[in-house]
Amino acid sequence: MDQPFERSKRFRSRACHANIHISIEKVIRMSQMKATRDAYGEALVELGRQNPDIVVLDADLSSSTRTSAFAQEFPERFFNVGIAEANMMGIAAGLAHSGKIPFASTFAVFAAGRAYDQVRQSIAYPRFNVKIAASHAGITVGEDGATHQALEDIALMRALPGMTVLVPSDARQTRLAVMAAASHDGPVYIRLGRAKVPQVYPEDAGFQIGKGLVLWPEPEVPGQFNAVLEEGRVFDMAFVACGITVAPALEAARALEKEGIPCLVAEMASVKPIDEDLLVKIAKRSKAIVTCEEHSVIGGLGSAVCEVTARNHPVPVAILGINDEFGESGSAEALIKHYGLTSEHYCEVARKIVSGRQ
Repeated sequence: MDQPFERSKRFRSRACHANIHISIEKVIRMSQMKATRDAYGEALVELGRQNPDIVVLDADLSSSTRTSAFAQEFPERFFNVGIAEANMMGIAAGLAHSGKIPFASTFAVFAAGRAYDQVRQSIAYPRFNVKIAASHAGITVGEDGATHQALEDIALMRALPGMTVLVPSDARQTRLAVMAAASHDGPVYIRLGRAKVPQVYPEDAGFQIGKGLVLWPEPEVPGQFNAVLEEGRVFDMAFVACGITVAPALEAARALEKEGIPCLVAEMASVKPIDEDLLVKIAKRSKAIVTCEEHSVIGGLGSAVCEVTARNHPVPVAILGINDEFGESGSAEALIKHYGLTSEHYCEVARKIVSGRQ
């Protein structure tokens, strides 16, 4: 595979923000590239204006996590705890116990890694109403490298009893997910990214925790996204994706359709609870499933899909993500290509499955 970085630049940190450029202009609207962390910051301000019980905590990263806008408008409800992520989770738990709705914000590698004990013992175990917003997740952190690339956070959070795990695909869905998290009674982990991503979530789609959405084929009736599964059609391939991989999955499906390989694409931002009913319907209507995620192939979306299909309707599943390895330093674009999170690679895998070579 392509070499994603120069060794001399491996540890260059705080590099300029990377953009994910995906050639899908004819597939989805790309006029507005926006990072999910930016949408998170805007949603917090909107929530703050609506509900005085919303409070925000940060661990000295407010300019990066985009909580600085909330801090500016609601300084009395913003708490910068310094570089003390574990302490931040404990404070958030206390605020939740006092009736507030805290959003604890930091990088995913710190939220799910450094503070895991406090998240488990102080938030998940008592089921406190804390929302953990974990930005800079996955390999698209880019030049910051392996130490800052959380590739196992979904697995860690998904395993905690009662923890809801959301991985929105773009800015629009992020806003909806943040609003849903604020209304949900219980702990929520929201995975956000550093890089700017294209808009893929339909304007006429709502968002509900525990529900997925079929984005391709496009619905014949506006708003009826999952109706295609009731029409009796059978698909050679179904892509089930979350986060930044939804866009290349859509591009891959379009390309494969032109080759005579009918495909379905479902976004599954709600990794936990996952939409079991939708997944079973997809399994029954598809000859194979390919899961796509910017996460380890162990314990993430792919594992969740396999758990559902194995219990209900076994079907071949290929899990695409980061193999059993740490990340590397490089631009977001180079790393996406290096680790195969591209429409080209998704098409290649799908063709092999359809031809029976995998």
